[in-house]
Amino acid sequence: MSDNKPQQQHPLANIVLNVIVPVLILTYLSKDPAIQEKLGKIARPWHIGPLRAMALALSMPLGYGIWHYIKSRKANFFSALGLVSVLLSGSLTLYLWNHNGSVKPNAGFLFGIKEALIPLVLGIAILASHRSASPLIRLFLYNETLFDIPKIEGRIHEVSAQGAYERLLLGATRLFATSFFLSSLMNLCLANWLFRGFDSTAINALENYNAIVAKVVGWALAVIGVPVIVFLFFTLRRLLKGLGDLTGFTDEEMMHSHAKADKE
Repeated sequence: MSDNKPQQQHPLANIVLNVIVPVLILTYLSKDPAIQEKLGKIARPWHIGPLRAMALALSMPLGYGIWHYIKSRKANFFSALGLVSVLLSGSLTLYLWNHNGSVKPNAGFLFGIKEALIPLVLGIAILASHRSASPLIRLFLYNETLFDIPKIEGRIHEVSAQGAYERLLLGATRLFATSFFLSSLMNLCLANWLFRGFDSTAINALENYNAIVAKVVGWALAVIGVPVIVFLFFTLRRLLKGLGDLTGFTDEEMMHSHAKADKE
C-alpha cells in the first residue's frame, strides 16, 4: 500500500543537494589551473575552472529535481521552484560572463535582483492565491498534515462564523507573505554587500564571481529561512488562537491525527 503513495522530498536532501553541495563546488572547484600558475599559486587536482564548476553546481539541484519527479511521478512545488532558480542563475551567469574572462560591472546588482525575485514572486503569489481554489497558505501552513480542517470548518459552519474565519485566514496569509517580502529585500541587500569591491576585470574575475555567488547562496538560506521560520511560528500561533476563539477547540483538538502519528 505504501508503494502507491507519492514519495515526499526529504528536507535534509533538499538542503544538501540544492544549497550545500553547490556552494562547496563553487567555493573549492572554481579555480582555473592556468590562472593559478600565473598568480604564482599551486593548482590542485580539484581545480576544474569557473565554467565547469558553475555547470556542475547548477546540475546538482537540476538533476535532483528531475530524479525526484521520475521517482515520484508527481510535480513538486519546491522542486519546480528550485528548477526556476537554477535556470535563472545559469542564464544570468551566461549573460554576465564576457568572452575575455571578465564580468559585467553590474553583476552584483543583477544577481541581487535574481535572488530577490523568487521570494518576491512567492509573497505576491501567496497573497494573490487567497481567494483561489488552492490558496498557497494551505500548502505551507494551513493544511491537513497539521490541521483537522474538515472538523474545524464543520464547527465554523455550526456557529455561522464564516466571515470571521475568512478574515482570520486573510490575516494569516498577509502575515506569512510579509516574511517573503522581507526575505526579498534582505537578499537584494546581501548580494550587493557581498559583491562590494568586486573587480570585474581581474584576471581571476570568473573565479571570484563563483566564490561570491557561493557566499550569496549559502547566506541566502539563512536570510530567507530565519524570517520565514519566525513569521511561520508567529502566524501559526495567531492562527491557532484565532481558530480556538472561533471554534472553542483546544490546539490538540484542531491538530490533524496524522500529524500526531508522525511525531510518534
